[in-house]
Amino acid sequence: MGITQSVKRSAQQDPEGRATSFGERSRTWHQFQERVARLAGGLKSLGLAPGDRVAILALNSDRYLEYFVGVPWAGGVLVPLNIRWTVAENVYSLNDCGASILLVDDAFLKMAGPILAEATSIRTAIYIGDETAPAEMLSYEALIARSAPVADAGRAGEDLAGIFYTGGTTGFPKGVMLPHRGLWASAAALISDVGLDRDTVYLHAAPMFHLADGAMTMGVLLAGGSHVMIPAFNPEQVMAAVERHRVSHLLLVPTMIHMTITHPKLAEADLSSLRWLLYGASPIPEALLVVAMRALPNCRFVQAYGQTELSPVATILPSDYHALDGPKAGKLASAGRAAMCCELEIVDPNGVEVPRDAVGEIRVRGPNTMLGYWNKPKETAAALREGWVYTGDAGRMDKEGFVYIVDRLKDMIVSGGENVYSAEVENAVAKHPAVSQCAVIGVPDEMWGEAVHALVIPKPGQRPSAEEIIQHCHTLIAGYKCPRSVAFRSEPFPLSGAGKVLKRELRKPYWEGRSRQVN
Repeated sequence: MGITQSVKRSAQQDPEGRATSFGERSRTWHQFQERVARLAGGLKSLGLAPGDRVAILALNSDRYLEYFVGVPWAGGVLVPLNIRWTVAENVYSLNDCGASILLVDDAFLKMAGPILAEATSIRTAIYIGDETAPAEMLSYEALIARSAPVADAGRAGEDLAGIFYTGGTTGFPKGVMLPHRGLWASAAALISDVGLDRDTVYLHAAPMFHLADGAMTMGVLLAGGSHVMIPAFNPEQVMAAVERHRVSHLLLVPTMIHMTITHPKLAEADLSSLRWLLYGASPIPEALLVVAMRALPNCRFVQAYGQTELSPVATILPSDYHALDGPKAGKLASAGRAAMCCELEIVDPNGVEVPRDAVGEIRVRGPNTMLGYWNKPKETAAALREGWVYTGDAGRMDKEGFVYIVDRLKDMIVSGGENVYSAEVENAVAKHPAVSQCAVIGVPDEMWGEAVHALVIPKPGQRPSAEEIIQHCHTLIAGYKCPRSVAFRSEPFPLSGAGKVLKRELRKPYWEGRSRQVN
């Protein structure tokens, strides 16, 4: 149960089969395994020891997949960095986990200098772009060319596969430690419900640092399918790649689905090869799902719900329940049922399972669960109890085991498939000199699912503008976390008996008339 074994199987059984396609490059499984083994040898020649962390800051590419396999092949630990983070956020994560090697592509060369100046643990930076490597970096291709292949380190099971950073309620990212068996379990769950096999051609359109794509990466590796990459999501590039490479499987977050099915060139595109569309990372409005199903009538839709702490799959709504009529209709608002390899319960604050259709906290256990948070024992103890991961999401389960997400126990906003923690945004807003108090909530948005909305009480005599507040936040946190709208108020925020802001009261006017408090 590890990342590397499936690559050796594919190279053994289908050596001339296509492993990767990126731009004009295409490599067979034999070539892919050879490059992975040489990359591992190169990393070890740079002093990589078992358990050392290797980070990457890059857009999608065939080299990203080589990194995903090559680091564990060398006995190292993956640390994929969020491509939308600021320098400060990436520096915090690198220093927190003590990463010793950083891979960077062309898109992030300008950011690399400031990061390397502050990330004190990084000993070596490797350039994985297509131009000449900067003087302060090693060339990825030169490293592979000069390094002899090494034997697979054989990491599997409970061995730490990667540290995947997710936003923190305290304003700092948390490093989720995932074992190989976790990634393997989520892959197995997807294989059982998403039709993955050796004939699969999967398009990496969602960012490869994100575990939504990571789960499909692992599933396609395990099944022996081939990987096609585009650098980043773009509706026209998605349609062109599907047509050129005869893509059979695609994963998109709801925002990407909306942008694709409403694109004016959709009717012209030949998407006849596309058979499966997996969506997740944020809830999808049911109306959008119906439109998408009608726009792509030959495509089977599958939803997956989960979180980083679960590697990340917890539930799956299979294609046969994406029905508009018949005996399996009526489940489109559901997130599905517990995925293979895990069990799920809805519990009250004491950890006791509640009756069917009653609302409680979703908890999950199985081989997909995390090992804990890196260097955060208190947070680990709160989230991981007696083998159960407490998700912080409120939901209910019907009599057939289908789970419905109702609200979040955490103050988290999901916008365009990205997690945004309100406390982190509030910290940024509060640093504006004209702000006295602020509260950040998620409000409905047809494009992004939810949009970040800031409620601000200015200091006496101050009259900041919404644009001023938003631009201020852009200097402190990643753009996707910044408020998209700001409302000013003079009256105090509603408070609980313990003195906490009652955000449910602040959300009410925006979510009135809706059956659930997520979009």
